[in-house]
Amino acid sequence: MGIADDAVEIRAQGWRTLAALHGLIETSLERALQAGHDLSVVEYTVLDALSRQDGWHMRMSQLARAAALSGSATTRLVTRLEQRGLLTRILCADDRRGIYTELTPAGSELLAQARPSHDRVLADALAEAEATPELAPLVDALHRLPTAR
Repeated sequence: MGIADDAVEIRAQGWRTLAALHGLIETSLERALQAGHDLSVVEYTVLDALSRQDGWHMRMSQLARAAALSGSATTRLVTRLEQRGLLTRILCADDRRGIYTELTPAGSELLAQARPSHDRVLADALAEAEATPELAPLVDALHRLPTAR
């Protein structure tokens, strides 16, 4: 194996480790959010992204990026959440093709109820990962990331 092959293998191993950490966290969050709040991780992510808009709204394309979904998957998800009364769509007055999405009061309330569970489970999953030698360096790197203010 040459130097180039070694570099490829190192990157691949890093990616597998990151995927393992992501899987551990997402599985823990999915179970807790579904059981306690009837929300999936991606639904929580959408509600959380909308809540961070300071009372404003997001275009569907922005929401798709925030949730790491395709446009069509975002539309289906927004439709489901709208049917549950958790968010609403608003046509853009300036651009009739533009559609905004906003959190409803019911969506804000559900998010407020789910956030403590999410944060607790995330902390527990990170603590579990930190105790796993292969995952500990990634968890350490996450703890050193600057926090948004």
